[in-house]
Amino acid sequence: MLKWLLIAFVISVALLLWRITAHSSRNLPKAGNVAPDFSLPDQNGSQRTSAEFRGKWLVLYFYPRDDTPGCTEQAARYRDSMRDLEAAGAVVCGVSVDDSTSHAAFARKFNLPFALLADRDGKIAARYGSLRDFGFLKFAKRNTFLIDPAGRIAKVYLGVNPARDTEQVTKDLKLMAAA
Repeated sequence: MLKWLLIAFVISVALLLWRITAHSSRNLPKAGNVAPDFSLPDQNGSQRTSAEFRGKWLVLYFYPRDDTPGCTEQAARYRDSMRDLEAAGAVVCGVSVDDSTSHAAFARKFNLPFALLADRDGKIAARYGSLRDFGFLKFAKRNTFLIDPAGRIAKVYLGVNPARDTEQVTKDLKLMAAA
């Protein structure tokens, strides 16, 4: 009996992981695609849309949760790289399923000079193939999208390392912006 329960549990977990992986990779935009539009509130409650970033490079990074170690490191590295990113003509937006209040506290605590967008229902993260949906729990995958001034995906970074994401994005952005 215990053997069959264990087998049923393993199969259930495998099916759940397959469902999550299959669904999110199906929506993953590729380099050259038009970036999915978004309209989300930021940490100040202001509605921010993809249209307002046309004409600029946009670093759109998805992260799991505010004020967690990896997410804090990634945000701080973007904060510390803002001069280089802005010099290349880019703006940065972080996206997670946390609410605007949580984003505001996170931005204040770490002096983050860029927008943190609240994707409460995970619809935008899903459109970017960056949502982990366990039904009762949702969070964004740590993916980054470099979007060109025309609104097309220039580069996709999947499952990024918070310690190296900013460095790679900045390097690629400088090369692409100079071309």
